[in-house]
Amino acid sequence: MKVAIVHDWLVNYGGAERVVESILDMYPDADIYTLVYDKRKMISHFPPEKIHTSFIQKIPGSTRLYTKLLKFMPSAFEAFDFSEYDLVISSSSCCAKGVITPPAVPHIAYIHTPMRYAWDLFFDYRRRSGRLTRFFMDRWIPSIRLWDYVSSQRIDCLIANSGYIARRIKKFWNRDAIVIYPPVATSRLEPDGKPSEDYYVVFSRFVPYKRVDLAISACMKMKRKLIVIGSGSEEKQLRRLAGENTDITFTGRISDADVKTYLQRCKALIFCAEEDFGIIPVEAQACGRPVIAFGKGGALETIIDGTTGVFFNEQSTDSVCNAICRFEKIERQHQFDFNTIAQYAGKFSEEHFKEQMAAAIRNTLSDFQNRGNT
Repeated sequence: MKVAIVHDWLVNYGGAERVVESILDMYPDADIYTLVYDKRKMISHFPPEKIHTSFIQKIPGSTRLYTKLLKFMPSAFEAFDFSEYDLVISSSSCCAKGVITPPAVPHIAYIHTPMRYAWDLFFDYRRRSGRLTRFFMDRWIPSIRLWDYVSSQRIDCLIANSGYIARRIKKFWNRDAIVIYPPVATSRLEPDGKPSEDYYVVFSRFVPYKRVDLAISACMKMKRKLIVIGSGSEEKQLRRLAGENTDITFTGRISDADVKTYLQRCKALIFCAEEDFGIIPVEAQACGRPVIAFGKGGALETIIDGTTGVFFNEQSTDSVCNAICRFEKIERQHQFDFNTIAQYAGKFSEEHFKEQMAAAIRNTLSDFQNRGNT
């Protein structure tokens, strides 16, 4: 069976790219189609001989500027020809799910999210954009929304990465989706069996919606030690917020082994974002450590309140502080068991992902075969 995998873009490695990598493990001979490909960053995960890029790749600086070219993405993906394939699997949070396949070629779309800047976060993105960007958003986004809806109707099987995303798919596309959680590398993470040390961890890209500032301000207010792992556009603002406070330590980018050690030894991970799924809380739990999380989005599906972590209800410093107090009260009563937490994280393993994807693919191919016989 000849398989094509389609992904929005391959310029950095993250959770969405891990999904593509897992699908490629299932179909090692598959070809990969994408908007743009950064060979320097991605060659170790996705070899160039497998990659087919769009016409946007030919634009100078495309691997840096691609996010500014939303207007041209639909036509870029629709230009790919899949007439020689037996199955197309897309991985999409933007326009990859809009490819056109022949009637006899099933298209299975794994949706990380319907594009947020076109739908529920449009006004938030618009507020944070400059005048020129707002000008083009007001003129382009209505047609992008229409294309996004129309292209969603030609997908044969929709898979959402969480129940939260399945509800958004129903809201914006009026389509039902099955839920398959993304693969988390739980097999390389485990508790070290040692007592926790006296610090909390926040591990994230430093971008506004991650709300790393809340973890910092809460720990400063409560005089708790916090290890801040990561980097990003908000790093200067976050360091300015922490000032000279010796309880807050920034590590910058560190190795996976060092991240694992911090997660294994921390009291808990603090997670302040509203995520579609959220891989990092699952990784912390795989290390046997609880999570203090904002109680919206995917966190509600990956954390059990009072057993593998605790929730806070508002994205505010006081709400995080209250959750830390509640967490520490439960911790003093020895109600968090690292083995129980790690075992729970195992339900989000890569093996489970592949098993569920294989079942969804079999069912879709069977449906197509049955249609052909009627």
